[in-house]
Amino acid sequence: MGRVAGLAGVSVRTLHHYDEIGLVRPSARTAAGYRAYSAGDVERLREVLAYRRLGFGLREVAELVGDPTTDAVAHLRRLRGLLLERRERADAMVAAIDRELDARAKGLKVTPEEQLEMLGPRLYDAIGGAYTATRRTEPRIAAQIWDALGDARTVLNVGAGTGSYEPTDRHVTAVEPSAVMRGQRPAGSAPCVAAAAESLPFEEHSFDVAMAVSTVHHWGDPMAGLREMRRVARRVVVLTFDTDEPRWQDRFWLTRDYLPEFATVLAGFPSLAGMADAIGARAEPVPIPWDCADGLFEAYWRRPGEYLDDHVRRAMSVWTRVGPEVEQRAVRSLGADLDSGRWAERYSALADLDTADLGLRLLIA
Repeated sequence: MGRVAGLAGVSVRTLHHYDEIGLVRPSARTAAGYRAYSAGDVERLREVLAYRRLGFGLREVAELVGDPTTDAVAHLRRLRGLLLERRERADAMVAAIDRELDARAKGLKVTPEEQLEMLGPRLYDAIGGAYTATRRTEPRIAAQIWDALGDARTVLNVGAGTGSYEPTDRHVTAVEPSAVMRGQRPAGSAPCVAAAAESLPFEEHSFDVAMAVSTVHHWGDPMAGLREMRRVARRVVVLTFDTDEPRWQDRFWLTRDYLPEFATVLAGFPSLAGMADAIGARAEPVPIPWDCADGLFEAYWRRPGEYLDDHVRRAMSVWTRVGPEVEQRAVRSLGADLDSGRWAERYSALADLDTADLGLRLLIA
């Protein structure tokens, strides 16, 4: 036990505690009859210590390592995903600090927003690396968006990300604040300006239409961003989310049964009616096809097993916002219901649906 403690960088007392609570019990014996750790015990200890160093509590660690459906490879992949996410957040925080240090060295005034930036890492810088794998244009949603653009020839795409849903038959200018997202825009895509929605660097009515697709909920000040879009363009088209309906989070089985914390993610989000009023828009529902090609949060409403894939979840900002503990609890619960057949029994009617209205709305002004 002493040798294992030394190799793991923990105290013998810690290992004794893990043994007492049944978290990691040495199951082998030395030639002299003393208890020792087998290869399997060491593997389990490695997992326990890794989860502990990521901030998980002992009770949650016990549930994670005791999951009979998760083998060593699955644990390593989960740990790798959590570590990469933490590293990306740390990198974003370091970048924010460097920007402030540089500004202060030059004697420039640092705004309160810039000071707080390091505490709230830029979300797309943290999750953007996974976007190209699962986030792509869904043709049926794109057709609805492009139809709303009408005869516009010049289009400003605000919060453009990697360029999904940008029409190829118009003159498009993109705006994207995240360097990670800008770096993933494909060759030949529209020129992209590094700017925020709330302060667009364009003159009034510079474009026929300004569009924003699944991005408004990430803006620091959504209403200010919408007003800016209205200022620089004659018309506005926005794909967003409706939180006006009472108990709106119950529309989707994932947020109702497994992730109630989703409601807190959009707690400060403006009402759909308020956003529509700000730009003089009408709203129309955007149904999500059962085989949606774009891996947005609601995309897998008829394919629940996809939510168990860490790579799929990494391209959804919701999971980053609720935090790893909530995420893993939701995933474990969903996985158990899928394995037991409870999910299939409860939602068998979904198999007969080709599309679902889960709150996506297109604002057209």
